[in-house]
Formats: sequence, C-alpha cells, structure tokens
Amino acid sequence: MVRNGEMSLSDVKRVLRRYWWILPITTIFVGALGFAAALVLPKKYTSQTMVLVEQPTVGPDYVKPVVTMDLNRRLASMQEQVLSRTRLQPIIEKFSLYPSDRDRVHIDDLIERLRGAVEIKPMAPTPGTESRQLPGFYVNVTFNSPRTAQQICTEITSMILAQNAEDRQKQVKVTTNFLSQQLEEAKQSLDAQDAKLAQFKRQYLGELPEEEQTNLSILMGMNAQLEANTQALSRAQQDKAFTESLLNQQEANWKASQIGQNPETAEQQLGALQDQLTNLQARYTPEYPDVIKLKNQVEELKKQLAAAPKNNGPADGKSPASTREPPQIQQLRAKLRQDEISITDLTHRQSQIQEQIRQLQGRVQASPMVEQQFKELTRNYQTALDFYNDLLKKRQSAGVAGDLESQQQSEQFRVYDPPSLPDQPSFPKKIVFIGGGLGGGLALGLGILFLIASSDKSFHNERDVELALKLPVLVLVPTLDVAARQAKHTTRVAEKTYDAVTTKA
Repeated sequence: MVRNGEMSLSDVKRVLRRYWWILPITTIFVGALGFAAALVLPKKYTSQTMVLVEQPTVGPDYVKPVVTMDLNRRLASMQEQVLSRTRLQPIIEKFSLYPSDRDRVHIDDLIERLRGAVEIKPMAPTPGTESRQLPGFYVNVTFNSPRTAQQICTEITSMILAQNAEDRQKQVKVTTNFLSQQLEEAKQSLDAQDAKLAQFKRQYLGELPEEEQTNLSILMGMNAQLEANTQALSRAQQDKAFTESLLNQQEANWKASQIGQNPETAEQQLGALQDQLTNLQARYTPEYPDVIKLKNQVEELKKQLAAAPKNNGPADGKSPASTREPPQIQQLRAKLRQDEISITDLTHRQSQIQEQIRQLQGRVQASPMVEQQFKELTRNYQTALDFYNDLLKKRQSAGVAGDLESQQQSEQFRVYDPPSLPDQPSFPKKIVFIGGGLGGGLALGLGILFLIASSDKSFHNERDVELALKLPVLVLVPTLDVAARQAKHTTRVAEKTYDAVTTKA
C-alpha cells in the first residue's frame, strides 16, 4: 500500500514480482516505435565547413588595425546580413529549393525554413592560451539532399568571406574619410589659433612673457644711461657757464686794450687768467683742452708783458685801434657754441631716454596681464596642435591598415575544411532513436508499475494496517486459503516423491 507517494522496498518487490512482464513489453514496444520512426522520418544531411581566422602578418604593435570589433559581434552582424531575405532568395532560386512547396507556401516561409537550416557556430578558444580571440567558426547546412546541402554550404561560406572582406574595406574607407574630415577641421582650427597667436605677438611686441627679463635688463641699462647723460648735461652746463664768464672777461680785457690800456691792466688780466687756470686745474686734469688753452694764453700774455718796455706805443699813450677780435676770444666763442650744441643734444637725448624708460616701465607693468592672455592663447594653440598631430598619426595608421587590407595581409578568413559531402544522415539517427525508445519504454513501464502500486489499497503487512487504522496490531492471523494452498502443495510434492521411488523399485 502506497501512502503519500512513498513506497517501501517490500512494496517494490511485491509489484515487480507480480507485474514484471510490463517492463520488457513497454521497453520493446517503445524501442520498436523509435526504430520505426528512424526509418519513416525524412532524412536530413548536414554539410559542414570550418573557417579559420588568420592573424595579420604585421603585428598590431606596428600597424594598429582599423577593425577592432570583437569577432563574435562581427560574426553575428555578418550572419544577419548573409541570412537576410536579399541573400537567401537568390539561393532558393539558384538551386531550385523546395520545388513542391513553392506554389503552396509563401516565399517568406521558404526563406525562414532555409534560414533555420543554416547554423554558424563559433569555435571555442584553444585551452591554455591567453588570447580570448576566437580561432574560427563552423558553417553547418542541413538539407534533405547531401549534394544540395554541400552546395548551399559552399554558397553561404563564400558569401561570409565576401561579406567580411567588404565590411573591412568599408570600415577602412569610412574610418579614413572620417579621419580626413576631422583632420581638415583640426587644421583649420590650428591655423586660426596660430593666426591669433601671431597677431597677439605683433600687438604686444616687447611685452611678451619671454621678453620680461630682457625688458628689465634694458631698463637697468637705460637708467644707467640716463644717469650718465644727466651727469654729462650737468658738466656741459657748468662748462658753458665757465666759458661764458671767461669770454666776458676776455672781451672786457680786449675792449680795454683797444682804448690804450696800460701794462698794469695787462698784469691784472694776467692775474685773472692765472686764477681761472687754477680753478680749471682744480677741476680737470692737465691734459684737458681748456686747461691747455688757458696755459697758452697765460704764457702769451707773459711774453707781451715782457716785451712791453721795448716796444712803446705813440707818445699820446694810445695803441692803434683794432676791430678784429683776438684768437682767444674767437676760440671761446666757438667753444661756447659747441657747449650749447652739446647741451641741446644731451637734453634731447635725455628726453629720448626718459621716453624709452617710460615705455619699458609700461611693458613691465603690463607683463602679468599679457602673460595671462598669452598663456591662454598658447594653451589653446598647443591643444589644437596635439589634436591635429594625433589625428594625423591616426589617419596615417588608417592608410597603412588600408594598404594591408588591399594586399590581403590583415586579418583574413580562410576555409580550412571545404564543405563536406555527407554520406550518412544527421537526422534521424537510428542509434539515438532506438536508444531513446528503449529508455522511454523503460520509463513508461516504471510509471505504469508506480500507478499500479499507487492504486492498490489492500493491506499486505503490519505497517499497512497501522498506517490505515492508526492503531497498534496485537495479533496476525494467516489467511486460510493460503494455508490450504501450502498444505496441498506439500501433499503434491510428497506424492511426486513417492511415485518416483516406486518407479525405481
């Protein structure tokens, strides 16, 4: 008796002892059905080809590939394109597939049926390798004719190879055109930044950051020149004042001599000249031109005084009048004009130096602001230049990759095994169907036995009674017909034994 879906070992033995014949019947029957199905079902043949992925002859360290999409994604994309309506319908028409169904079934259903017959399965990576790149893939085509399956497999494989080459060429072309367009835009941006930078340098010439130290050095030099020019101007003004005083004195002496000045006046003139010489010698060296001239005048005046008693003039004591100035006065006038010219030049030069100093100071003061603007322009220019150089390298790399594609030295699909011509059907397989039938029959028989055991409500042992009545069992009374059968069986065995002994006697 089965309770709550649980069977004891005694229940299993009892059911098997009584209904053992069900298992072989169901096993043999369902196995025969599987064998019959394998004979009756239409045959399907599978043609298979293996396509390997050959790595490029030039490594990616030297030429970066343009097509970087994972092979699984590329294979899925190519599968969608190859198994599209526009690709499969010409195959159906080329090989006249499904001739009996073309009038009854819509073309879309036939295309879907052919699409289900094609399987593109990636190969698993080789164990022990670090690369996760797929080594290749299989193309399987299942059809009811082995020759047709081979032809379709060949056609599908050729379409995949052609689609791969077309996609790679298209990707290279699109990438190259895109990089060329971006490169042209980057060049225009770089030219614009270069023009801005050049215009800025022309506008702020002399105020650029790299010229700041030069401006400071020039400013220090100009300050030194200004100081030297100021000192020179001061000396020139002093020389002019001294020359004017000397000229006035010489003119006074000359005018006095014109009206008959006596020797005492000449001696006074000599004393004045000597005083002037002393002052000049205190300020200048003996080689100074004015000192030398004054010495000559003193010597000449001394000679005149020495010769005065010998050369007496007219009796009235008056010397003849002379309208021509002596050379000393002319030299002083020339020197005075030279001093005035020098003062004018030095004053003009001082104005120029002061103007240059103001310009340099303005440049130095404006240098921080100009430096900030210059850094911004330089940064923008450098960014545009780096972007342009990067795009230029990428376009050159794309061009080299395109050359590799055209020369078929990049990643390529190679057919390792041509599409096979199957000699045995891939469906149905007799071994699989018979084995499945035998296994199914055995499972069916076990299920039937379990249903029989579950439907049996009779009591067979003490446990069944206790489970049903929920009371303890006190005494077990054997069934009388069972005891009678046992006694009859014992008597029959005894009679057969007696007959055998009598026969021998």
